Amino acid sequence: MDISNKSNKDIFYQHQAQTSPYPLGIEIDYAKGVYMYDVNGKSYMDLISGIAVNNLGHGHPKILKAIKDQVDKYLFVMVYGEMVQKPQIDLTKSLLSVLPDTLNATYFVNSGTEANEAALKLAKRYTGRTEIVSFKRSYHGNTHGSLSVSGNEMKKNAFRPLLPDVRFIDFNVTEDLQHITEKTAAVIVEPIQGDAGVRIPSLDYMKALRAKCTEVGAQLIFDEIQTGFGRTGKFFAFEHFDVVPDILTIAKGMAGGMAMGCFVSSQEKMKVLSHDPILGHITTFGGHPVCCAASNAVINTLKDDKIIEDVERKGQLFEDLLIKNPAIKEIRRKGLMFAIDMESFELVNDVVTKCIEDGVITYWFLSTPYAFRIAPPLIISDDEIRKACKVILNAIDSCVAARQKMS
Repeated sequence: MDISNKSNKDIFYQHQAQTSPYPLGIEIDYAKGVYMYDVNGKSYMDLISGIAVNNLGHGHPKILKAIKDQVDKYLFVMVYGEMVQKPQIDLTKSLLSVLPDTLNATYFVNSGTEANEAALKLAKRYTGRTEIVSFKRSYHGNTHGSLSVSGNEMKKNAFRPLLPDVRFIDFNVTEDLQHITEKTAAVIVEPIQGDAGVRIPSLDYMKALRAKCTEVGAQLIFDEIQTGFGRTGKFFAFEHFDVVPDILTIAKGMAGGMAMGCFVSSQEKMKVLSHDPILGHITTFGGHPVCCAASNAVINTLKDDKIIEDVERKGQLFEDLLIKNPAIKEIRRKGLMFAIDMESFELVNDVVTKCIEDGVITYWFLSTPYAFRIAPPLIISDDEIRKACKVILNAIDSCVAARQKMS
């Protein structure tokens, strides 16, 4: 089939598999800072960071330099775990410098869902148990294992059978912790539920969860794929609760837009993946040296430029500017991770669409239709925040007025 004469958009819609009937369909030419630019030169302020990926914005010079320097040395030499590679060593050093002492062994993979798949395998292998406890409305990825422990039943039914022996409990409900028992291999949880609409648990609940897992010998897995790398005003969200997981999974924001994930645990636990059977988890492209170089640059930039220290203040500025609009029912937020509640999906859809038309990209949640998300690059300036909020508020007022006129 020769499709060389078709337009880029025709190829996108007709020959690339679609994830929904309604892609944004913006044809991107280039991106810089907090902006993306289409082929016609129109700018779009990116208030979602590619869904919590571009925490340092687009085209950060330190990330680009790290990538280019590594490309000149080598790209790929061997499947993960066989060769000593400096980019992996440097990244391990940097990661461990921002983690508690008990999380001292890294395993680099390709994505968040692979990190969660491997974490579940590690917990089962280490404990010798099979039951997994997860949470209603949770989201952990779309491969079979990750989907099995995600709490959105509508997304799962078409792909059953999924993993057996998975139990779901209510998030932030202490009484439900009784369902974690000596049969439980692992409890997998987002310390702040993302797709559920930025649901923040209480400090007491998180401490009770940690204590229950310790009591029964279940491995506590924190999925920080959305919350990691400064998004919530701490390097990792678990720092807000003064608890430490047994296994940590990370991805999205860790490599400046490069495809990468990681799971982290103790050296003692990680060793069980190396025998009985050997190669208990293997990955060809995990720990790709270019991705590792990019991730190392992300961590060093976050630390050296003290970016995380200003995240909460910027989040509060967003909140203060938006909350006065009467059409906004509630704002749930930690740092620069927002869910903005409105009265209906229809109004949310109108507002998100209008914002995009006006050059500001907000986005929907999979499982929270009455809210829209904001998760901008952490480097966003105060002036850019004010500009974005003006567009959002104008969009809300315009959409509310249009709906009132229709009724």
